[in-house]
Amino acid sequence: MMPLMYAEKDRPMTVCRISGPLKVRSHLADLGFSPQSLVTVKQEIAGNLIVEVKGSRLALDASMARRIIVQEAQA
Repeated sequence: MMPLMYAEKDRPMTVCRISGPLKVRSHLADLGFSPQSLVTVKQEIAGNLIVEVKGSRLALDASMARRIIVQEAQA
């Protein structure tokens, strides 16, 4: 397991957990980051990420990407 920040580009990852205060976890859940959801890093720009989750592309700053703990998706 690792923070989403360190995930390889274009490799599907499964969200394992979200760390941080309740307000941050709730915000990320509202964006589609929940345990067992798939997320793919599409682009990295100056430490920030463009990710795809549940069919939508979102921008995440580095601090948010560090709170999302992922592992490689099982085939």
